Amino acid sequence: MRFIFAGLCLLLSFPASAQQKKPNIVLILADDLGIGDIGTYGQKIIQTPNIDRLAAGGLKFTQFYSGTSVCAPSRSALLTGQHTGHTYIRGNKEIMPEGQEPLADSVQTLAMLLKSAGYTTGAFGKWGLGMTGTTGDPNRKGFDEFFGYNCQRQSHRYYPTHLWHNDREVPLEGNDLAHKVLYAPALIQEKTLEFVEKNQNKPFFLFIPTVLPHAELAGPEDEFYRKYENRFEETVYTGNDYGPEATVPGYASVSKPWATYAAMVERMDHYVGEVVQKLKELNLLGNTLIIFTSDNGAHSEGGADPAFFNSTAGFRGQKRDLYEGGVRAPFIAHWPEQIGASRITDHVGAFWDLLPTFTDLAGTPSARYTDGLSLLPTLTGKDRQARHKYLYWEFHEGGGRQAVRSGKWKLVKLQVKTPEKTIYELYNLETDPGETRNLINKKSSVYKKLRKYIEEAHAESTLFPLYPMEGR
Repeated sequence: MRFIFAGLCLLLSFPASAQQKKPNIVLILADDLGIGDIGTYGQKIIQTPNIDRLAAGGLKFTQFYSGTSVCAPSRSALLTGQHTGHTYIRGNKEIMPEGQEPLADSVQTLAMLLKSAGYTTGAFGKWGLGMTGTTGDPNRKGFDEFFGYNCQRQSHRYYPTHLWHNDREVPLEGNDLAHKVLYAPALIQEKTLEFVEKNQNKPFFLFIPTVLPHAELAGPEDEFYRKYENRFEETVYTGNDYGPEATVPGYASVSKPWATYAAMVERMDHYVGEVVQKLKELNLLGNTLIIFTSDNGAHSEGGADPAFFNSTAGFRGQKRDLYEGGVRAPFIAHWPEQIGASRITDHVGAFWDLLPTFTDLAGTPSARYTDGLSLLPTLTGKDRQARHKYLYWEFHEGGGRQAVRSGKWKLVKLQVKTPEKTIYELYNLETDPGETRNLINKKSSVYKKLRKYIEEAHAESTLFPLYPMEGR
């Protein structure tokens, strides 16, 4: 009842124009983009003017976190409002010949809740939470329309043989893993803009899980590439090239990986700008909440070099790590009618906060269960913001990893699946944001408290077990 009451109070506080039409919601999720890859977070080489303008015209979070440090479970946390100790998908589990482990029929998503409140819903980009016809099909998880890569393994190729439009496979003529003709992100962008155009007269939720800048490093040799083409002295990356022997999961060779990566990030920024421009043209921008974030930290696959670009903004670790570089994410909120310009907040939030935020905003009944807290007080600056006792993450590869943050303290647990090798590391993020000084032997009381939080947060899953059988 708390969430319902809060949502009603918020709606009553809106001006008359906002009461007449619920705000549109646009959620843009970059893929493997490091927090330091964006100009407003300190990037010096790659230009991201459109995302930077969103931040200048809205609210930038400096301490926001993704669901975890790899694709599928992070997206599951985002859509279900549950951290990775509770959410249904907790790892990248492949299904052959195409797709990943599907969300169960019982799983409730934020799209389902918004749809129940009268929103038209669309997802355009990379899904990775269940193939068409399964219980995790995006059309069964609250989305009226889906276009893009259903399978995240297929998205390792930017010139794939096909995409999916709802339950229909769309062949991309000329693309056959030997020839590159149709660039998938450009096709997905066209459908994204069409969705806005078609649904301009009713409230909509637009989810844009773009595949950029995930490896492979590839794209047209257009103005974005030419801008960086001759700026660096580069080393060729040799990979799994397009040709008769090519396989879907491979990353192709790239002659200039730094230039190509920079072009991919700026191309993504350009696509963000096109979405904003479309909203402006249709007089929708003022009443639209735009969120921009990334699913996990920077990657180093396919020739990507996060050290060269300082993609982690100086934080330790990257994709697959539970150090800050693997989970701290850019997070920008832009909503002209409710969020003032040039605001910055150090509020500590995470992906699972978006579900209660959006349901609070839309005035829907609250979710059956969420680990999140509505961010609307921080976004609007009108009410007192509730704060988490702790944030929790887990990662099931690399021997198993867990981490918890409470206040300024962060506890990282490594080699979870091998108890005799388990290591704990404790960091004070206030004085040591780079996680360089392990205080485990100096702060025993803090360590014990955070270790209990880890034990409290993890609910063992038969689908994605984390602890060894003998340790249960």
